[in-house]
Amino acid sequence: MRYVIVIVLAFFALAKTNAQDLTTYIQEAEKNNPEIQAFELRYNIAEEKVNEADWLPNTVVGVGYFISEPETRTGAQRARFSVKQMLPWFGTISARENYASSIAETQYVDIVIMKRKLALSVSQSYYKLYAIRAKQLVLEKNIDLLETYERLALTSVEVDKASAVDVLRLQIRQNELVQQKEVLEQDYLAEQTAFNNLLNRDEDIAVTVVEEMFIPDEDALILTENLQLNPELIKYDKLFESVEQSELLNQKESAPNIGFGLDYVPVSERPDMNFSDNGKDIVMPMVSISIPIFNNKYKSVTKQNELKQLEIKSQKEERLNNLETRLAQAIYNRNTMRIKFNVQTDNLKQANDAEEILIKNYETGTIDFNDVLDVQELQLRFQINLIESNRGYYTEYAIINYLTK
Repeated sequence: MRYVIVIVLAFFALAKTNAQDLTTYIQEAEKNNPEIQAFELRYNIAEEKVNEADWLPNTVVGVGYFISEPETRTGAQRARFSVKQMLPWFGTISARENYASSIAETQYVDIVIMKRKLALSVSQSYYKLYAIRAKQLVLEKNIDLLETYERLALTSVEVDKASAVDVLRLQIRQNELVQQKEVLEQDYLAEQTAFNNLLNRDEDIAVTVVEEMFIPDEDALILTENLQLNPELIKYDKLFESVEQSELLNQKESAPNIGFGLDYVPVSERPDMNFSDNGKDIVMPMVSISIPIFNNKYKSVTKQNELKQLEIKSQKEERLNNLETRLAQAIYNRNTMRIKFNVQTDNLKQANDAEEILIKNYETGTIDFNDVLDVQELQLRFQINLIESNRGYYTEYAIINYLTK
């Protein structure tokens, strides 16, 4: 019981250390990743478009000069000055701002999705690095173990209890493990480069990973209903809302526009006459209205928006089906990794028992080094499988977190 308690406490300690290190790397990746920076700039542009939406049509200012001055009763008209301002229908500017805000919200969801995907990629790469490093440590221990067996074999050769062939086979096996360890070192460097690229930093920076990870006794509770809150689905809701705001704006733009203006005409005095309005300038306020009589454009936009909403609903449904399938597959894979881990743990325990039996046989004067190699190969295979089960479990759990957290 004490042994079990120690294992459980060790798991939680390692899980905490692992989570802390991994969280730090994820935060660094989010801070430095150029793709996220590009998404954030895109969001800033979308936010600025909200300010852009607060605009009015250009004020029209006109100046005209009469080459041939028209004579009127009060005098000759010399020029004409006019100013005119069209105003959109009530609420049009607010509708524009709401539409721009809905587009900005969609861009923000893209940032959230990108950060979650980046966190998933960093986690998966981190677990690959853990697996490679853990395999190297296992190989080092097995190489040391074979060196111990080699010394036993040399001692047995001296007393005619083993042959030189046994020693050579042990040495060959050591060479194979050394080769595997060197290949894993290259794999680690390649994955480390990929990991550092995710963090947008120098490729040669060393990455620190935990040496051991344990699968917990119980799996964390998965709230499948949280799948509905996944940003990949929320994005479609935001797109749907943006189309709604687009239609509201379309309705406002299809309404009449009102214009206000003023004309000013300077008039020259008539020198041959004397009366009260002689040379009186003309001031003419004006009101105009722009009516979209031929509004097929707005009707077409309304139809397009209806079709876009149907398209978005279909896309969301299809994406939800994909995410549900992915979640079910991740849960299945995680459970499979737990089963494999338990089986490999039992197998490794039995292989260790077999090793103890061989060592006891050596103490009594008999040992078969063929059995030694067979048992060592089984131990190594089970240890590697345990590492892969750990990596697979946490990799699938990272996918589950991506989908439901």
